[in-house]
Amino acid sequence: MTTATLAGCIGTASATGTLATRVSDQPGDISDFERCAVTVDEVFVKPADGERETHAVEERTFDLVELQGDRSAPLADLELDAGEYEYLQLSVVDTEATLADGSNATVEVPGDAPLKFEEPFEIREGERTTFTADFTPVRAGGSGKYVLQPVADEVVVRYESQNATTTAGE
Repeated sequence: MTTATLAGCIGTASATGTLATRVSDQPGDISDFERCAVTVDEVFVKPADGERETHAVEERTFDLVELQGDRSAPLADLELDAGEYEYLQLSVVDTEATLADGSNATVEVPGDAPLKFEEPFEIREGERTTFTADFTPVRAGGSGKYVLQPVADEVVVRYESQNATTTAGE
């Protein structure tokens, strides 16, 4: 085998970085709850120059009551190609909620679609990007039901290199 043939077999590896996905809860109507558990099993990302990608993650359940204010919990670390991304979505597969008075509550995801966080972010080669997706249950009129909604102005994207940490928009 010649050197040229061998080089063709090896190919080129694309530059990658890490996307660390976290979840948090903006207050909204969370004070109505004793417990508001949300289970997530997939993360979707949309590269600026490509099709939406689906990443199955280990199913995790989060109690949004425990994630208020500056608190957040890790969902998954994903190795992604370096580049610009348009948004991130989370697939919520189950909710279980108890109101402060002890009664059960219905918490739904609008249209049974993944929660979409329209915050552009970048994956930088060899670096860690932390995307904290903030969402909250909101009372749906007088129906007694609640709807999970992304809270766009509370989404935080941080970039971490060996030397510094910056937040999107700084």
